This record gives sequence, C-alpha cells and structure tokens, in this order.
Amino acid sequence: MTLNSKLVMIMLSLLVIAVLTLFFLNQYSQNDMVKEIQESSSVVTKALQMSIEDLTSEYEPDRERLMEYMKEARERGVKEINIISNEGEIIDSSDPTKIGKKREIRKMEKGLRASPGGKPEGAGSSRAYDLVVPVIVGDEQLGYVQINLLLDNIRTIQHDNFVNRVVATSLVFLLGITLTIFLARRYTAPINRLAGEVRRVADGDLSVTFPVQSGDEIGELARNFNEMVDKLREREILEKRLYEAEHLSKVGQLASGIAHEIRNPLNYISLAIDHLKSEFHAACPDKEGRFIPLADKIKEEVRRANYMVVNFMNYGRPLKLRIADVSYPVLIEKAMPVLQEKLAEQRITVKTAFDPDLPTMRVDGEMLRNCLFNFVTNAAQAMPEGGTITLGAAFDRKEGRFRLTFSDEGIGIREDEIAKIFQPWFTTREAGIGLGLAITERIVKEHGGEIRVESTAGRGTTFTVVLPG
Repeated sequence: MTLNSKLVMIMLSLLVIAVLTLFFLNQYSQNDMVKEIQESSSVVTKALQMSIEDLTSEYEPDRERLMEYMKEARERGVKEINIISNEGEIIDSSDPTKIGKKREIRKMEKGLRASPGGKPEGAGSSRAYDLVVPVIVGDEQLGYVQINLLLDNIRTIQHDNFVNRVVATSLVFLLGITLTIFLARRYTAPINRLAGEVRRVADGDLSVTFPVQSGDEIGELARNFNEMVDKLREREILEKRLYEAEHLSKVGQLASGIAHEIRNPLNYISLAIDHLKSEFHAACPDKEGRFIPLADKIKEEVRRANYMVVNFMNYGRPLKLRIADVSYPVLIEKAMPVLQEKLAEQRITVKTAFDPDLPTMRVDGEMLRNCLFNFVTNAAQAMPEGGTITLGAAFDRKEGRFRLTFSDEGIGIREDEIAKIFQPWFTTREAGIGLGLAITERIVKEHGGEIRVESTAGRGTTFTVVLPG
C-alpha cells in the first residue's frame, strides 16, 4: 500500500470512528430523554388521576394516598401538588398548611410557567416550574391541578450529551494526532537514514546498500537508490577499465619504442660474450676457469634482462591468438630443455602426470608455451632450496574442458596476497617486475579459460588452468 493510500485510509477510519461515536452517543442521549419524558408524563398523569378522584369524591380527600404518591414523585422532581376547586380553594395539597386556602383563579396561568417563587430552597442551580392543568370530565370543569416541579433532568441529559460528544470528538482528534506523529516518525526516520547514505555516496563510498523494508514510496525510493549506487559502481568499474586500457595503450606505445633500443644492445652483448669466450679460450687457456663462469653469469643476466623486456612488451600490446591443434605433452617436451639447465642448478626436478588419452588442444602454442615458462619460473623461485614441480593435465569429457595443473613444494603464498598476484606490477621478488602472472592471466582469458589458485604457506602452491576443449 502506498503512503497516499495509507493516509487516505487513516483519515477515512478517523471519520468513520467519529461519526459512529457521535451516533451512538446521540442515540444513548435520546433514549435517556425519552425515558425521562415518559417517567415525567407518568407522574403528571397519576397526579391528574388523583385530582379527578379528589374533585369528584363526596368524601374528604385521602391525604395518605397523596403523601405516598409524593414519595415517588419527589424522585422525579415534583416538589408540590395542589388540587384546586373551581372557586380557587385548595382542597388537597402535599403541603398541609395550604389546605383550605384560596387562590385567585384569574392570576393562575394555565400551562408550564416559571414558579413565581424563583429558585426553591436547597435546589442549587435548579429552577422550579408550575404546571397548571384544568381537570375536565365530559363538558364540566371540576377544578385545577397545580404541580410544582423541576425540569432539570432533561437539561442535565442534554448537558451530559454535549460533554460526551466533546470528549469523544477530542479523543478521536487525539487519536488522529497520535497516528500522524507515528507516521511522521516512521517515514521521516528512513528518509533521514537515506539522506545520510546519500551523503556517504556523495563522499565516494559506493559500498552503501539501503535495505528495502516496505512496498510504498519509501521502499520505491530505496530501490531506486540501490539501483543508482549499482550503476555508479558499474561506472566506476568501467572508468577503471578505461584507465587501465589507456594505461596499457601508453605502455604498448612505450614498449614498441624502447624494444629495439634495448633488445638490440642486449643481443649484441650476448653475441659479444660468446665471441669473448671463444677468443679467451684460445688466448688464455690457463685462466679459462675464472673467466668462463663470469662470462656465463653476464650472459645469464643479459638473458634475464631480455626476458623482462619481452614480458613488458607482451603486456602492453594486444594479443593476437593463432589457434591450432597442439599436443600438450609434445609442447612440454620441446619447452623444458630450455629451462632444464637453470632448474638443475637449483636442484629442481620436473614431473609430469598426464591422462594417457589426452586429446589435442585448440590453443595458441606459443602463448601457452609462454604461460608454461611463467608458471615454472615462479615455482622455481618459490623453492630456493630445491624441490619438485609437477605438471598435470586432464580432460573432462562431460564438461569438455582441459585442466592443466602446476604444483610446487615451495614457500606458498600468503592468503592476503592471493587476490593480488595477477595484478600488474605486483611482485614479492626483488628481481621481478610483476608482469609474468598478469600476462599469463591475459593469455588464459583470451582463450576463454580461467586460473584457480590453491596455496598453503610452507607447503606449496597449485595453479589450475581451465581451458575449453
């Protein structure tokens, strides 16, 4: 239900409650008034009946009967009853002192009139009235009945009804105010919280998520806010990717510019070292034991520098895959001799664990060879004291995917570093530049695959490359 609907329902409910309350109070008051009028009429009727009996009787009036009647009549506000003959003589009265006295007929006003005596004694704010009714039997008037009574019961009922209506209206109004305050607090509180979250987003915190707890306008506003934050996150990711793309473009331009400037001197130095080795061997064979290891180290450093330049260039340039059928065991067999000498120096052995019926793979052989070199090089760096590197390969025929594994027995990777190892320029090696695994990840993703990492500190690391078949 929307906020507008809730407000309309509350207003209608308050209106219905007020109308029903006033209706029932009015009905109750009317019933009391009817009852009071009926009882008062009954008292007057009985007084008239007694007056007729006294006026038509040949005997003296029965005073005990009149006094007995007055006990009940006083509860209905009757203060005094006088039965008067046509000559104006009071033949019976609730006040014995008035019996036999004369009343001037001309001064008697028939009907209901305020008592000339004003307020009766002890009546408080009440006012007495005289009701004079002629007693007529057939065509003959026998006399009059004068009833002195108080009519404040009806006024009290009307006053009580007015007070009850005012109180009921005030309670309904108070209920409306209470509901209004409740709704105001209920809806302003989430709006204030939402405003606070908006300020956080404006300050750059895009991790904000506002809970959707209702289906009204506040809930709709919360959903729109969350959608806005999601789009801002997507935009931030796109901006980061655009920045990375621009960065890679600049890196590629830089790499293409410095490639020949660096690689050509490195190739010349490598050739020069080979030439010096042959010349030195012929000229100073007695010092060959000291010079040859030094020359080999220089050539190794030149090779390592050339390898870094190649990695730098490969990361900066777009990948162009040349897909072909490649036998993974044959690829390993051709690639490992290049690394074998270095691995042997570090006392590292390489084992393979391939499925016997492993099919050929549709990949770029040169790119996959580069990935293999990066995995084996990282594994060797993680085992400074030597160890075993296990290369595994299997094909899941149900999923149609290859799983290539590269396991070592090295120092492992800390849990907080696993998420960073594929980031460019991140490295834990003093001699590395942090591009080997970044390039490897790019190559695997370009093939439509993924890389998974499992590592235990002090026990080794396993990289799993999943490639489509």
